[in-house]
Amino acid sequence: MAQDIYGRALLDFLERKHQGSITTFSSLAGKDEMPLPYMFRNFKEMPAIEQVALNAAQGEILDIGAGAGSHSLHLQKTHPNTLALDISRGAIEVCKKRGVVHTLHKNIWELKNKKFDTLLALMNGAGICGKLENLGPFLSHLKNLLNENGQLLIDSSDILYMFEDEKGAHWIHSKQAYYGEVEFQMQYGDQTTDKFDWLYVDFNTLKRCALFQGLDCELLHEGIHDDYLAKITILKTVKNQ
Repeated sequence: MAQDIYGRALLDFLERKHQGSITTFSSLAGKDEMPLPYMFRNFKEMPAIEQVALNAAQGEILDIGAGAGSHSLHLQKTHPNTLALDISRGAIEVCKKRGVVHTLHKNIWELKNKKFDTLLALMNGAGICGKLENLGPFLSHLKNLLNENGQLLIDSSDILYMFEDEKGAHWIHSKQAYYGEVEFQMQYGDQTTDKFDWLYVDFNTLKRCALFQGLDCELLHEGIHDDYLAKITILKTVKNQ
């Protein structure tokens, strides 16, 4: 658990011995806080994007990056075949303690030979890619986990506004491959993670990348902070080949 800072923080909060919030440091926004109570929210406390996604989920569901299990807990009430997956061992332990029935401690990139009707990737699910160059392989991998008429429900944000000056012009460093690539680091208590890459991708870029992988991409919902929810499905013209 020493290296699993995120999981340790979730467990500490569940057991009421947490040491404040998780502190994040990013190459874009500097220092910020990740309040732990937010990770344990119920359906009514979730933002509209998450509520729309959960209402659209159907069949056998994979909750990717389940965290504390809030999405899975809500879904399994009506979808008993919901599976909560997380790379964090501590997060999966929290899921189990909270009552999530089906859990899997695994890296999504290593999951194979399984099929789902709904893949759920929320709280900036695209972030897992780290870099834009990984988005195509990521979508291709998830495509292989979908049943024929399955869907990927994924959210992200267009953070171009963070590069806008007072005149409305955008200033992006010429050496930056894509403006949505951000470097993060997390700190909790006396432990700090290594730096890691996180991706925010605008909808048009996501759609172009999806089409290149033989996938259709539909905008389901737009949030108030340039965030959005997309529904990705296998193109019928590709399925019948």
